[in-house]
Amino acid sequence: MTDLKSKLESYLSKRQGGKASISSMIPLSGGACQENYLIDLSLEGGTESGEFRLVFRTDKGASLFASLSRANEFKTEKLAYENGVKTPRPYWLEEDSGILGSPFYFMERIGGKATGRFVVKDSSLSKARKNLASELALSLSRIHSITPDLCRDESLKGSLYRHNPTSSDSVSRDAVLEIRRQISAGVDPQVGMELIANWLEENIHPVDKEVLVHGDFRTGNFMVSPEGLEGILDWEFAHWGDRHEDIAWLCMRDWRFGKLNKEAGGIAERQEFYDLYSRASGFEVDPFRVRYWEIMGNLRWALGSLQQAERHLSGKDKGIELAAIGRRTKEMVWEAMRLIENAG
Repeated sequence: MTDLKSKLESYLSKRQGGKASISSMIPLSGGACQENYLIDLSLEGGTESGEFRLVFRTDKGASLFASLSRANEFKTEKLAYENGVKTPRPYWLEEDSGILGSPFYFMERIGGKATGRFVVKDSSLSKARKNLASELALSLSRIHSITPDLCRDESLKGSLYRHNPTSSDSVSRDAVLEIRRQISAGVDPQVGMELIANWLEENIHPVDKEVLVHGDFRTGNFMVSPEGLEGILDWEFAHWGDRHEDIAWLCMRDWRFGKLNKEAGGIAERQEFYDLYSRASGFEVDPFRVRYWEIMGNLRWALGSLQQAERHLSGKDKGIELAAIGRRTKEMVWEAMRLIENAG
């Protein structure tokens, strides 16, 4: 870490045209695709002087399907921040992999905690939880107010498409095609996955309006303090798509952290969140479309779990967390099939 600290001080001094000093650098558990560090930075002279409490974010191992490059993640977060979304302020991006071995960026460090079980259960957040669903609905409506025509960076705009933008039903159709490709490429064939993909294909539907989808909007990816919602994190899976996808992902069983009766992220009842979102966005939620994307989400997560386990088993990126995640695959398949059975 000492070597990384020295490299960052040298880089920031050169970039800012002054003296950069890092007084504290603490590693965080950054998840499957990235590494994060809490950094206390002092800048003297140059373009931006002062004290900065930051998060340093860079790549770690292999990326997951559909995850953005670190540069595009930064640019998407900047787009959201500039359009009024409550998310940490992005500071500096470096796309040259030659400096540290991979691109990286710095963003504002905000207060609160994101740990799922803490957010849904800790007594210190009892008051905050009363308004949290409303705050999340408002934040999600602001994310979904961002449409492709608001993105002036043509390269970023193109990178956020996972589908053919000329066809109204291609959002779900192309998602199913990608699911099929992943199933075919898998090392562990799953009959249940094929059955789920069949149902998804039979129920492909057009999107009403393409919007910015966060792609991982769930408990665990937003910071909460006793004062309430502090900010939305982790934009690496953002893309243009159907707003129902984000609502569905929040409602997935795996993100309730033991509060199974609070289907919207362990925080609110499902219909309550639908109503709050509709009031904030002016858009009526379609329960069937939420269910469709919830089934899709469980299948994607099941495939992602397999991919994580394969990283461990192949020896490319060994770790007990990756191995443990792989055991969740059957749970996701079972949940998706349960949802299909009750879809009507």
